[in-house]
Order: sequence, then C-alpha cells, then structure tokens
Amino acid sequence: MLSQDLNTIMPEIILSLFAMGALLAAVYTVKDKAAPLLVWITSGLFVALAFWIATTGEGTTTAFSGMFVDDAFSRFAKVAILLAAAAVLVMSQDYMAKRDLLRFEYPILIALSVVGMMMMVSAGDLMSLYMGLELQSLALYVVASLRRDSIKSTEAGLKYFVLGALSSGLLLYGASLTYGFSGTTSFSGIIEATDGGVSLGLLFGLVFMTTGFAFKVSAAPFHMWTPDVYEGSPTPVTAFFATAPKIAAMALFARVMHDAFGRSVDDWQQIVAFLSVLSMFIGGIAAIGQTDIKRLMAYSSIAHMGFALMGLAAGTAFGVQAMLVYLAIYVAMNIGTFAFILSMEKDGMPVTNIASLQMYSKREPLKALAMLILLFSLAGVPPMLGFFGKFYVLKAAYDAGLGWLAVAGVVASVIGAFYYLRIVFFMYFGSQQEVQLDRNGSPVLWGFLVASAAVMILGVVNLFGIEPLAEAASLALVN
Repeated sequence: MLSQDLNTIMPEIILSLFAMGALLAAVYTVKDKAAPLLVWITSGLFVALAFWIATTGEGTTTAFSGMFVDDAFSRFAKVAILLAAAAVLVMSQDYMAKRDLLRFEYPILIALSVVGMMMMVSAGDLMSLYMGLELQSLALYVVASLRRDSIKSTEAGLKYFVLGALSSGLLLYGASLTYGFSGTTSFSGIIEATDGGVSLGLLFGLVFMTTGFAFKVSAAPFHMWTPDVYEGSPTPVTAFFATAPKIAAMALFARVMHDAFGRSVDDWQQIVAFLSVLSMFIGGIAAIGQTDIKRLMAYSSIAHMGFALMGLAAGTAFGVQAMLVYLAIYVAMNIGTFAFILSMEKDGMPVTNIASLQMYSKREPLKALAMLILLFSLAGVPPMLGFFGKFYVLKAAYDAGLGWLAVAGVVASVIGAFYYLRIVFFMYFGSQQEVQLDRNGSPVLWGFLVASAAVMILGVVNLFGIEPLAEAASLALVN
C-alpha cells in the first residue's frame, strides 16, 4: 500500500521537504543572512532523524515493490551518516563564516547529499541504487568547488565531477549487463538468477559495478581523484568527504555484494580482497612523502578504506560486522582530526603544512595530547580504539580463510604508522619555529577534538555498545 510505503521512507521525505523548503525560503527572502541559523537547524534535524531511526525502527520492511529496504543494516548506516554530517556541519560554521563561504546553499546541499546517502544504503534495486548515488554525488560536486575564487577548489570540483561521471558510467554499464543477463533490476531477482552459478555476462556486470563502487569509496587503483579533491576543497568539505560519504559508499557496496550476489561470494571475494590490498599499500606508501596534512588524510582514507574492504572481502556476517565497527571508529577519529586541522591558522589564514606543527606541544599541550591520541588510534596503536577496529577486520579475514590478506593488513598497518608518528614527532620533538600557529580558541572545535580523543580511550571498555548493533545489522544483511 502507498501509505505504508510512504511511512517506510518518512525520514527521507522529511529531509527532502526540509531541503526544498529551506531553499525556496532562502532564495526568496533572507538569502545568506540565514546561513548560520540554517546550519544549526539542519544539524538539529540530522540528530533528530538519527534518534528517530535508531529508536523506532525494527525488523525488515520494504517499500515500492522492494526498491527500498528498511532493515537493521540500513538503520545502522543511516544513524552513522546523519550524526557524522551533523558533527561536520557544526564544526564548519566558524571556518566558513570567517572566509565568506557560509552561504545558504551549503547546509542545503549537505542535506540533499545526505538524502542520497540514506537512499543508497536502503537500495533494493539497481534503479533506486543509482538514484541515491547520483543525488549524493551531484550535491558533493558543487560543495567541492564552493570556494569560487580559488583555482584549487574549482579544479577539485571539476576533477571530482569528471572522474565521478566516469565511475557512474562504469557502474551503469555493469548494471545494464547485470539486468541483461538476469532479466531484473531488483537485488532479490538477481540473487535468484545466480542460483545455478554466475554466467560470464553477469560476472562482467559484477566487475564493472565493483569498479564503480571502488571509485566511490576511493579504493586503489581508482583513487586518483581523492588527494586533489581533499586538498582543493574547503577544509570542512574535506572533513565531510572523509566521513559520511565513506559510510554510505561502503554500506552500498556491502548491500549489493550480499543482497544481489550473496550466493556467489567466491566470484567477488578475490576482487574485493585485491582492492583491499592495493588500497592499504598504495594509500600507506603514498602518504609517507606528503607535506600537506589534507593530502596526507586523503591517502590515509584510501588506506583505511582498504581495511574496511578487508571486512567485506571476508564474505561473512562477522566480516560485515567488522566493517561496520571499523567505519564507526574511523569516522569518530576523522571528526576529531579534522577539528584539529580546522583550528590550524596563522594570522587568521588556514595552514595545512605539517611542518607548521613543529614543537606545537609547548604552546598547546592539551591540544597536542588530544591529537597524539587520535594519531595513535589512526595508526592502530593499542590500547586506542583504532587498534580494536583493525583487530576486528583482521580477525574477520583470518576466520574466512584469508590469512594472507590479514598478514598483508598487518604489514600495511606498520607502514601507515610511520606517517602518523611523523606528525607526533614534529609536535613533540621538532625544531622550534619563529613563526607559530595562532591560538585558535573556538570552543566548538576544541570540544569535538577532546570528545573524539576521549572516545578513543574510553571506547575500549565496550565500544559504546555499537558491537551488538553492528552484529544485528550484519545479520540483517547476511542471512
């Protein structure tokens, strides 16, 4: 029934109506004057929707003949996406306002991209999958080039658009092959078509679709857009790219692999494992020579997506659980790290050179300590929470008979530790600089930095209860 279908997608409807209503109100009345208020309202709505989804959803329901799926897996991903988007929006307000970038379009575009992400993780059909993916992408192309007077920002938006269009083309070609050889666009129909094994045509469709997803999660060797887009975009936008879209793209990847090709794990396991290894090593090795902290975080995200893909490559419910736990921890670490990067200023201008952090601990000991905790966690140093995230995905790979992949993950983790510890070395043992960073007193950034660092230490007790939630989400997907 239509009313039941609409009830199932009510959070997406509310967010869409809010975005369109806010756009009309802002264009025809107050324009950019309302931008700060709009940021707070949008963030508040994200948090309210996350609370609603987390507390009211139960079981598995479908809408529009299976095109939209509401289950524990999609709810876990949606809550993570909404909370990450809310945190980044609140963090970004001061930075954007100082640089005359806080326009009313910014929170509206973020809201529309979040609608797309929510659609992605609930997709039960190739058409709804593509609709959500493109809604997310189109909004992100614009926010990447929000700083219109900057050549780097314009270049970032253009590169993201061109390579995003290429990845969408590959994905669509794979989807058309999948439809042609299975005779349906619904995931439930595709999995039925793979009962007697995957035909060569379906296998080609799977490979092309996997390539498209690899672009979206910035997995090597389809990562080439990531460093330039991270460096060129305004820093709050980079923080957003590094959090919510990563959860959405990985969740969509897992959804398609298990819901549409779940009976042919052997056919895609090696492909995903290959992407995982390449991402971990290319991301880790390329990050070593970086001097710009935003480019370093771009290569760091490539490596981290490699670890998340390790959980997916396991092809088991525990593998999906490990992937979700890893993504939740990764997003928490990134929010704190980008809060620190946003506070790096000299004479009111943003600074991203790692060398500017020389002996930072003498001037800002508490901030340096919080950043040290986050960097140790990103590197996977015990007993920080990041270590347990990596342990989860390594165990999932080993339990699934991919011992070689787990060994490769350990080696890649050691390589990755170098570039994180180099920043720690600069902060605590570098040479004294005459030109020093400003003391940024933003209480919002300070709060996010400290909270994120605290989570990395206190979370080791019980992971704040996300472990059973991730388990329920994985069992809803893999059955």
